Amino acid sequence: MQKALVIYYSQSGNTKKMAESVAEGIQKAGLEAVVKDVKDVKADELLKYDGLVIGSPTYYGSMSAQIKQLFDDSVKFHGKLDGKVGAAFASSANIGGGNETTILDILNAMLIHGMVIQGDWQGDHYGAVAIDAPDSRATRQCVRMGDRLAKLIKKLQ
Repeated sequence: MQKALVIYYSQSGNTKKMAESVAEGIQKAGLEAVVKDVKDVKADELLKYDGLVIGSPTYYGSMSAQIKQLFDDSVKFHGKLDGKVGAAFASSANIGGGNETTILDILNAMLIHGMVIQGDWQGDHYGAVAIDAPDSRATRQCVRMGDRLAKLIKKLQ
């Protein structure tokens, strides 16, 4: 069975809630979804999945140090994530708090690995975002992103 790994870092629990909603969308589309806190993920584990979704709170307009460390650790198998499907999501305290720049930083790392990224023509174009706790709009966007990721994995495989 095809499967996707949803990785998150969360101090407040907001990004974790988003990760669970992304996994719900993946599962609704018929794929296995595994949700893990980044502290419980070793870089080598990324190789075992067809899709990777990474979420981070926004710190100074970028991903958390814990998420960045995972990408830094993944350098040892550079090129081996080629063709896997990726997506990103972020949370911040404020509107204009850097969610899109955080998502783009995560997507840039995925693109350097050769991963396939799908934008969204409606809603949150780069990846799901939340201001503080995810509201119903943010939750819908997370579920939608998970669903779209799963469907793209099925198309490509």
